[in-house]
Amino acid sequence: MAVGVMQRWIEKQPEAIFGQTFRIRLIDGSSIQEPGSTGSTWRLHYSIGLPSLRCDEVYVTTPQEGESFERFRVQRGDLFIGDRNFGRRADVKYVVQGGGQVLVRINLTNLPLTNKDGKRFVLLNRLRTLTRTRLGDWDVWVPYENTQIPGRVCALKKSKEAAEKAQLKVLQENGRKGAKVRPETIEAAAYTFVFTTLDRSFAPATVLEIYRGRWQIELAFKRLKSIIALGHLRKTDLEGAKAWLHGKLLVAFLIEALITAGERFVPWGYPIVQEPPSAALYLERNIAHASSL
Repeated sequence: MAVGVMQRWIEKQPEAIFGQTFRIRLIDGSSIQEPGSTGSTWRLHYSIGLPSLRCDEVYVTTPQEGESFERFRVQRGDLFIGDRNFGRRADVKYVVQGGGQVLVRINLTNLPLTNKDGKRFVLLNRLRTLTRTRLGDWDVWVPYENTQIPGRVCALKKSKEAAEKAQLKVLQENGRKGAKVRPETIEAAAYTFVFTTLDRSFAPATVLEIYRGRWQIELAFKRLKSIIALGHLRKTDLEGAKAWLHGKLLVAFLIEALITAGERFVPWGYPIVQEPPSAALYLERNIAHASSL
């Protein structure tokens, strides 16, 4: 039911942004559990469009099933955007093979990179050349399963305050896990760098600006958990817990459909442009023709 509402009332045509038409998809996962970890834990795999912020694909799984682009359908013209959890070779290849583009945050090790001649691309050495006003933009290749996937790394140096905050966060997170942090990891935290398969018609500043939109999916999770109370679920019945979560998502999609209807409501009760009765009814036309159905 939730998927039916999403597909019929919410999904729209590709979005035009930055001068080109893409189906820009922000993808992430979030753990869902009863407050205080007293109940079952689940993982929500979620995809929303940019700039519409409407969900276009969603799955509920156990927490043992990790985050991956491969969980989502890819079509030609898609641009998949994800954080470091999606910066893996298998994820990049999956999207590219499906005809899509990729824009992901990476670290120094999760996505091996090479030069055109196959030699290792030493990213940290390139990052050290950046200043506050200079952006990095380097051609790289991702070696995977006897193929070389071409792409770019776009990067910028953080401000002194932002760099110190990011480095402190790295130290604190690894300290809680009892892991020793490599000096290179601390140094790299002073930069923001992403991998993308977008061509050079997109300037590095534009690539980094597009990636900033990824934060919107974090806000989507906050809305689901605070407004819809997604975290309040059944504690013992496995199938009941999944049904409870899908029910919550159905409510969220119904609210989204109502908002979409309100944005396109025809106040005078009839459409300006008459269409043949046999035409497929989208949301806008359903509202306009409601009195005659």
